[in-house]
Parts: sequence; C-alpha cells; structure tokens
Amino acid sequence: MLNIVLLIFLPLGGALVGWFTRWIIAKYQHSSSEQQALKLKETAVAQAENAKKEILLSAQDKILEERRDFEREMREQRAEIQRYEKRIQQKEDNLDRKNAELDRRQTKLNRRQDGIDNREMALTEEEHRWQYELERIAKLTAEEAKKILIQSLENEAKHDAQTLINKIEQEAQLSAEKKARDILITTIQRLATEVTTENTVTSVSLPNDEMKGRIIGREGRNIRTLETLTGVDVIIDDTPEAVVISCFDPIRRAIAKTALERLIQDGRIHPTRIEEIVQKVAKEIGQVIFEEGEQVLFDLGIHNMRSEGIRALGRLHFRTSFGQNALAHSKEVAILAGMIASEVGVDAAIARRGALLHDIGKGLETDAEGGHAEVGAELARRMGEDLRVVNAIAAHHDDEEIISPEGVIVQLADAISAARPGARRETLDNYIKRLENLEKIALAYRGVDKVFAIQAGRELRIMVNHESVNDAQSKQLAKDIAKNIEDQLKFPGRIRVTIIRETRVVEYAR
Repeated sequence: MLNIVLLIFLPLGGALVGWFTRWIIAKYQHSSSEQQALKLKETAVAQAENAKKEILLSAQDKILEERRDFEREMREQRAEIQRYEKRIQQKEDNLDRKNAELDRRQTKLNRRQDGIDNREMALTEEEHRWQYELERIAKLTAEEAKKILIQSLENEAKHDAQTLINKIEQEAQLSAEKKARDILITTIQRLATEVTTENTVTSVSLPNDEMKGRIIGREGRNIRTLETLTGVDVIIDDTPEAVVISCFDPIRRAIAKTALERLIQDGRIHPTRIEEIVQKVAKEIGQVIFEEGEQVLFDLGIHNMRSEGIRALGRLHFRTSFGQNALAHSKEVAILAGMIASEVGVDAAIARRGALLHDIGKGLETDAEGGHAEVGAELARRMGEDLRVVNAIAAHHDDEEIISPEGVIVQLADAISAARPGARRETLDNYIKRLENLEKIALAYRGVDKVFAIQAGRELRIMVNHESVNDAQSKQLAKDIAKNIEDQLKFPGRIRVTIIRETRVVEYAR
C-alpha cells in the first residue's frame, strides 16, 4: 500500500518541484527583461531629449541667420529707397527751376507778342494806306494787280521749267544717243549682209516660143492640169520666150516654177507626166523647207526647236517682204539682236531666239484671224517657248506691251534690218504719199511756215515763224509733231523732226 502511495505521490511531487523550478526561472527571466526594457526606454528617452535639444539649437541658429539676412536686406532696401528719394527730390528741384525759367520765358514771349501785334496793326494800317495810294496811282485794284502778278510769275515759271527740261533732256539725249550710237555702230559694223534683189514676180524662160503651145496642150489640158495641181495661174502672153507664174502663196509658186522648168527640160509634157513631176517637186520643196529651217538654226546656234517651228522658219525662205527675203531678214535680225544684247548685258540667247522667230507667223499655213505677230506668238506659246520670246514676237509691231529688255532689242533689231540701205523697196506712189503725209501733219500746227521732208522721209525740217513761236515753244512743238507722226503713220526706223526758228533783220544803207 505504501508502495502504491509512493508510486502515486512521487510523480506528483516531481511534477510540482519541476513546475515550481520553472516558475522561479521564468520569473527571474521576466524581471531581467523588464530591467532591460526599462534601460532601453531610458536610453531612448535620453537620445530623444538630446536630438530635441540639437534640433532646437539648429532651428534657433537658422532663425538668427535668417533674421540677420532679413535685417541686411531691409537696410539695403532702405538705402536704395533713400537714394531714389534723393534723386526724385533732385528732379523735382530741377523741374521747379525749369518751370520757373519757362514762366520767365513765357512772360518775355508774351511781352514780345504784344509788341509784334502792335507792330502788325501799325503795318496793316500802313499797308492799307499804301495799297489805297497804289490803287489810286495805278488805277488797279489789289485783285487785278494780284492776277497780273500771278500771271507774270506763272509765265516766268513755265519758261524756267521749260528751259530746265530742255537742258535735262539735252544732257540725257547726248549721253543716251552717244551710248546707243556706239552700240548700234559696233553692231552694224560687225554685220555683213547682201542687198536684196529678189522680185516677187516669178517668170520661167523658154527655149523658144513653140514651147508655149506645148505647155498649153490640146484644148488647154496641160496648163489646166498644172494650174489645178499647183494652185497657181500660168500667164502666157506675148512676152517672147517666157511665161509668168502668178500666185499669192510663194511655195506653190516655187513648186510650179520648178516643175515647169523640169517639164521643159524633159520635153514630155502631158497630164500624167505633169502630175508625176509636181508630186516629186512638192516632196523636194518640203525637204528644202525643213533643211532651210535646220540650217538657219545651226548657223545661229539655236537648239531645241520643235519640227513645226522648223518648217515654219523654212517656209520663210520662199517669202519676201518689200523685196526682202523673210528668212534672211529673220536671220539678220537675230544676229543684230544677239550683238546688241551682248553689248548691253542682257540674255543674248533669248534675244536671238525671239528675233529669229519674230516673223514666224508669216510662214504658217492658217486661216486664223490676226496679224503675223499674233499668229507667231500663239505658235511659240504652243511650242513651249520662254515667255520673253513669246512677248517679243507679239510686241515687235507694238501690238502688245513689251515686258522685257530682250523684247525692246528685238524691235530695235527688226527696225535696223528693215531700214538699212538696200534692204527693202517701196513703190514710188507709196513713197511720195508718205512724204506728203509727213508734210501735211506738220503744216497743221499754228506758227509753221514751211515743211521739207528730206533724206527719203527720214527727217522732217520745219520752218516756224519767230514771232508766233518762241524757243521754249519750239521744243514742245517738235514733241507734238513727233507724237502725231507716231500715232498716224507707219514707217520703218525713225523720223527726225527738226524745228528751225530764226530772226532776220535787214536794213539798207543809202
């Protein structure tokens, strides 16, 4: 039993002893942890106090430093304000002095103005008195005298102005004419061309008069075939050993002439042979036209021309104007334009191209309305030519306004080529009519006594009455007559108008 009790209580006692022992150990550990925690707390509190003190000290130092900076800025601002105040005070003092000076001057001016007003009143009274006296002596009112004075001053001013204008124009004309003369003389000296002798009437020589009958053929069938195929009129009259070919189109006339010459040389003249020869000659003439156009382009160094432009140029080879070959004239104008453009410093290539194409409208087969300048300009526009080239073609007869120096040069070169000696021929009737028209225009002006058209109508010399026209009016009269000639007449080149005014005093000793 005792053993049983011991077996029961011994484990219980061991358990109690073990539990008590652990409780004592745990309590000791808890007490030690609390002490450590307390120490850590105290350390942390001390550190926090130290940090707080350091932060407060740093904040105080910062506040003191900012306060010092603020006080320094305030002192500087106060000093700056004091300086501004001093300057403002000085300016106010200056303004006060200036205002005082202005007041003194204004007072002085007022006194002077009063004196001037008094003098003006006295002078006005004196002027009225003298005016009344002058009107009484001269028997003219002030308005009448003023009108006479104004008229006199106006006449004197007009005379002085005209004299000054004449002087300026003479100086400008002398310098301009000298420069232009040098350029034109240099250009013309470098140009070498032939004098035209080509006629517009085409005749074919015959070996004998019997050939006329063969050309006419049985019942006129040969001549009708030739006229139908070529579009010309073959005139067979009493002229020995010659027939005349008449046609407005020069190319048709050339085809008919060449075909007829070959038929005469061949001897076989009948409708079938005529048709064969005409077709062959037409092809050859077409080739000649193209070759002539290419040749003139090659001679002038002009490139990039479309085929229709080349053909139109080639057709000019068969055209004449006042006896001057149209293609030769165009080539000559192109050479002149290139020389002048090089002398004055503008685009020589544009001037040369515009000059070559200026009469290209004459070589076109068209029924379009308008002159050759308008038709040629339209062709150049279709071919994509430069705008200056198109304008030079359209404006070379003043149909449009010239927009470039090259256009002026083309117009000038055209006039030089047409006006040079031997270039063109005029009929006697047209020549005499032009001279009469020139003299008639000048005689219509008051003060003109006599008029003489000299130098083949290139100069108009006018004798004026010295009592009706003075020197200044002579200048204006020459301008008016020249302008009237430009408006009413068409002429190549230019016409010089010369006014001659002289006073002759004759006395006899007896």
